[in-house]
Amino acid sequence: MTQIVRPDARYQRSYLEALDEFDGAHRDGDGELQLAADPTTGFAGLDFTREGLENPDAFRRLVQARRADELPETPRPAHFVPCTYLWIVEGDTYLGSIAFRHELTGFLLEQGGHIGYSIRPSARRQGHASTALRQVLELAAEMGHDRVLVTCDEDNAASRATIEGAGGAYEDSRVGKRRYWVPTLVTDRPAGALIG
Repeated sequence: MTQIVRPDARYQRSYLEALDEFDGAHRDGDGELQLAADPTTGFAGLDFTREGLENPDAFRRLVQARRADELPETPRPAHFVPCTYLWIVEGDTYLGSIAFRHELTGFLLEQGGHIGYSIRPSARRQGHASTALRQVLELAAEMGHDRVLVTCDEDNAASRATIEGAGGAYEDSRVGKRRYWVPTLVTDRPAGALIG
């Protein structure tokens, strides 16, 4: 069963296999592996490589960085916002990532949106993105949002179908991105019960 979980070192092998499948392509929802330090905010920078993440200690540091990013007090580059990074898994297999950005900057309002996600190539077209998006819409409701902005490239028919399937209402296109407002999902589940 597909579920979203907080990043965890137990997925190291599967995560690295997925990185190999992506082969350097952009992975929306997974965060950057390398970011320059920003002395104006106290952000120390990130410098992870595919080879370096073979080391369990380095991988644990990546997991810690991803989990810390959802805390407002965590230093981050200027113009970045708190973000909850989640991994899409099935059993012990990492399928992809989905991120919930807690607020919108000017750039995120124009292009990035609240939610970004990517599915490893071997797991695409199996409904994993739809399941993960639905679960993150529940999380967004728990955090007080009644709707969120989700965007996709104009030519990404699969992502467009996922967003529209979640109830996304097309607003417009800007800089090659289709922009949708998606209602969040309120459930009677206890807060926080959704994430493994």
